[in-house]
Amino acid sequence: MATIFTKIINGEIPCYKVAEDDNYFAFLDINPNAKGHTLCIPKKETDKLFDLDEKAYTGLMAFSRTVALALEKAVPCKRVGVAVVGLEVPHVHVHLIPLNEMKEMTFQHKVSLEQEEFEAIASKIREQL
Repeated sequence: MATIFTKIINGEIPCYKVAEDDNYFAFLDINPNAKGHTLCIPKKETDKLFDLDEKAYTGLMAFSRTVALALEKAVPCKRVGVAVVGLEVPHVHVHLIPLNEMKEMTFQHKVSLEQEEFEAIASKIREQL
């Protein structure tokens, strides 16, 4: 059975897409810790980060770096935090979180955004790629 992220990649579930290439996909988290919170995923379903082969792992990290650099230009922040937790969805995902305070990295602090805000943020990040 396909994960929710595979359904997003396949267009079965809408998202605020930030970036995509042949192997990886990035989109805004709809329950963000901070404005601009982005998820980077491999298109091939893999449950755990370290189950990725070395090429897929380094490819995901390189893709995430590219997205993070654009994110930092698009969303004012002190830095972009990175987390890989993987308990919520059984599909590897890298969290890129614009940080101004430590609480934004706790996954207990959430912000609410309207659809227009999500669309504007995704557009700003895409412009920086």
